[in-house]
Amino acid sequence: MFRISIDAMGGDHAPHEIVAGAVWAAQDYGVALELVGKQDRIEQVLDEISLKGFYSDCGTGGRMRRIKIDISSLDIKITHANEVIEMGESPGAAIRKKKNSSIVLAVDAVATGSSDAVVAAGSTGAAMASSLFGLGRIPGIDRPAIALTLPTIKKPIVVIDAGANSNSTPEMLYQFAVMGSTFSKNVLGIDNPRVGVLNIGEEAGKGNELAQGTYKLLDEHGKGLNFVGNIEGKEIFLSVCDVVVCDGFVGNVALKVTEGTSSMLFRMLKQEFKSDFVGKIIGLLAKPFMKRIYGKINYEEFGGALLLGVKGITVISHGRSKAYAIKNAVRVAKEAVETNVNEKIAQFYGK
Repeated sequence: MFRISIDAMGGDHAPHEIVAGAVWAAQDYGVALELVGKQDRIEQVLDEISLKGFYSDCGTGGRMRRIKIDISSLDIKITHANEVIEMGESPGAAIRKKKNSSIVLAVDAVATGSSDAVVAAGSTGAAMASSLFGLGRIPGIDRPAIALTLPTIKKPIVVIDAGANSNSTPEMLYQFAVMGSTFSKNVLGIDNPRVGVLNIGEEAGKGNELAQGTYKLLDEHGKGLNFVGNIEGKEIFLSVCDVVVCDGFVGNVALKVTEGTSSMLFRMLKQEFKSDFVGKIIGLLAKPFMKRIYGKINYEEFGGALLLGVKGITVISHGRSKAYAIKNAVRVAKEAVETNVNEKIAQFYGK
């Protein structure tokens, strides 16, 4: 049985939603847990869940339902951490200063073999820095990158880097392509994943020096990679490729714009459905269809993003993650351990 380490104090809704999602995953996916954080608060949440359960909309964005968990049947270990790294703190300085913080000790659990993977919903920078210093890099990889899975019309795609590196080189993006392709093939089950570079045009000469240099590297030296060239932002969700490669600045901006646009569209639709009598009737008829669409694009379904390139499994969840998202983040962590994605990345470089 795999044991997943959870930073119970990280995120906007910690520790209740984090612990709730973790125990939910433990029950449904058969994993053991190492909950890292302030022990008294974690135990309080566990007691509450054991007595009353908790409520979740299960990723539908609709009606809440009660989730009951038999805590006594789960393998749960609590590791006390008396410090927490806050969202506004400088990641590098914070992990050096707060060596007993929940994220540092959660990553340390993986480094020492106490757990097989870590899930964190707090500061992305702190999770990255802790993983980089605590676990080390895979040989052949200069910098780790965040691989985020997104829905499309046909099948999921991987966007890498989704925010780990704002200043990258073509060599780094080449490595991101290797890691993203390996993840897509082994974790998502995509045969011979198509790799594209996010750019402002399809032609090889388009874009800035980084994009042009990356295109050249992949075109000339991308042996073993199914490189399909440049793709534009409008094509990300049209299934023209399976892995979208970009630097962390561009990737994060693209994702935040996508997130904001989808949120705006759903709000506009809700407003129109409430605008008059006809709209209310149409809205009532469309409700089940809207729920299905929401379920397909909801970030909670994907749980979290895998930090690729480190010698261990780190899953970074959205800061506002609630129980359902954390449950799915634990699933992502389990799948990454099962498929041994890090070893396969190292094999590409012959390490």
